[in-house]
Amino acid sequence: MDRDRNIQNLGLVNLFLLLIVGGAAQMLALYASSATGQTGVVFLALGVLVAAVSAFQMRLEAREKVEQLECEELKKSASALFSQEADTFPARRSREQFEKWFVPGFTIVLCVLQGLGAYLLWKWLDRDQGLNTGRGTISLALASLFSLFFFMRGKYVAGIARLENHRLLRPGAAFLLLGSLMALLMAVTEAVGYFSYSRVDVIVARVLCVVLGLVALETLITLILEIYRPRLKGQAARLLYESRLIGLLGQPGGLITTAAQALDYQFGFKVSETWFYRFAEKALAWLILLQLGVLWLSTCVVVIEAPEQGLLERWGRPVAGREMLEPGLHLKWPWPVDVVYRYRSREVHTFYLGFVPDVNSDQEKTLLWTRSHFKEEYNMLVASREQGYLDPSSAAGGEQVVPVNLLSVNIPVQYRIKNLHDFVYKHVNADDLLELLANRTLSHHLVNVDIDDFMGAGRLAAAKKLREEIQKSADENELGVEVIFVGLQGIHPPVKVAPDYEAVIGAYQEKQSNILSAQAYWAAIIPSAHAEASNTVLKAWSESLAKVTTARAEAAQYTNQLAAYDASPSVYKERSYLETLVRAIGPARKYVLGVTNTHDIIWLNLEDKIRGDLLDVPLPAGKK
Repeated sequence: MDRDRNIQNLGLVNLFLLLIVGGAAQMLALYASSATGQTGVVFLALGVLVAAVSAFQMRLEAREKVEQLECEELKKSASALFSQEADTFPARRSREQFEKWFVPGFTIVLCVLQGLGAYLLWKWLDRDQGLNTGRGTISLALASLFSLFFFMRGKYVAGIARLENHRLLRPGAAFLLLGSLMALLMAVTEAVGYFSYSRVDVIVARVLCVVLGLVALETLITLILEIYRPRLKGQAARLLYESRLIGLLGQPGGLITTAAQALDYQFGFKVSETWFYRFAEKALAWLILLQLGVLWLSTCVVVIEAPEQGLLERWGRPVAGREMLEPGLHLKWPWPVDVVYRYRSREVHTFYLGFVPDVNSDQEKTLLWTRSHFKEEYNMLVASREQGYLDPSSAAGGEQVVPVNLLSVNIPVQYRIKNLHDFVYKHVNADDLLELLANRTLSHHLVNVDIDDFMGAGRLAAAKKLREEIQKSADENELGVEVIFVGLQGIHPPVKVAPDYEAVIGAYQEKQSNILSAQAYWAAIIPSAHAEASNTVLKAWSESLAKVTTARAEAAQYTNQLAAYDASPSVYKERSYLETLVRAIGPARKYVLGVTNTHDIIWLNLEDKIRGDLLDVPLPAGKK
């Protein structure tokens, strides 16, 4: 009884230590902004859940043992009054129901939490801000202290679990040892970050995320295998929530033992006692050495892909005559004598000036000045041809202000490596240097051009000049690159002032529209006025000519009429009378009536309006 009580106390102490020290480790990780520490705390949080379930299961088994002892005592004293039916063992039934229903359900929840934790941690690490190196000394000391505490406690509990053969202590002991490893990793990343290698912290945290995902996968596989494993009477069921991978991380030395136990449990017989397993166990070291030897010899062969070139170094120095390796299969001395560094020199590389690209925004087809379409855009100074003005607020009472404007530019730059030796050996990081030179060239170019010309007609010329200037800077610094393309894909004012800028542009366009409308009106009215004036002059000249000609004709006619009158006055008069009568009645409708003493039938077209006195109908009295 005392032994079981001690085991329960150990389980409860493990639970509280994981909870308390894990909380302190979380505060320390937040204090130091350690991604490794915060990832390790997730493992400890899962360990708290496992330790709690393990402690509760210990209590159920202890109650079952007490119940069994009480039943045995009662059997000795009054065996006839008490039977061994199932109803007389409630503690055992509670333990069996717990292992049958609660343990698998908890293991499923644990698997989901492990997978979800790995996914969320991986996403969170994309936004990690890095270590706080100013607090590295304190964090290093406390993390080392936590590691030592977890290690001592974990080894003690693991030893008791092994000596007492108590399986329920193993999960808590494994998480205690894992906590020691996590605290040690945090201390190491703090120490490395102190020497300006803070990126190691994120790398270690990502490795731990992968380990957590593997633990989730192991838990899922364990659940599936538990369904199909053979059940042997009297054999204790394996703890589903106990992770062998976590046990290996806490105790790497127990790898072979853990593998043997897993095989024995899964197949239902002593696989570890077969001749093949014993042979493999004895020859494992030699097999590992053989594999390592083959792996080491494989470094003698190197394959350079089609878009690549390789630099061959022997003991850190270029190999004369074989410095550059072209695509294909090559032989070399094994590592670390010869080392090949591959570079994709035959591909086109791209970097961006003036903005940080965003994958989601790049898919948008409509680009507006008033909406940012990149992850981040930078404002740059650009000159203007407008004259400066006097600033009355200056201390000198009036100072000439240089006319400049802010402009956002989106310029992709594409280049390729044409001299790999210069690119690699003459600069520590040629890619970053080329980007810095391109930014300097762009800044210098923008302060020497006019903003309207740069955004308008001079755009193509500016792109060509920028490419030439960037290439010139790269050649001067012996970068060994060829600038292929510089594209001014986006030039616009900053997003915050874009609406005002659009308003000014709109007003200017409206002004130009009014000017063009006035010019069109002028072009239409002036020729029309000239044509009308010419028409009026020509019409007046025509009328004048007609009147003069008519007057002359009448004068000439009078001379002829006078001669005719002198020749025969009576004939002339009669002829004139008849001509006048013809002209007067020529257009009129004429009706000729015959004699009045006959009865003739007159057919009239009633569609025409006929005078009433011409009809045979007598007019009413009083009408004429």
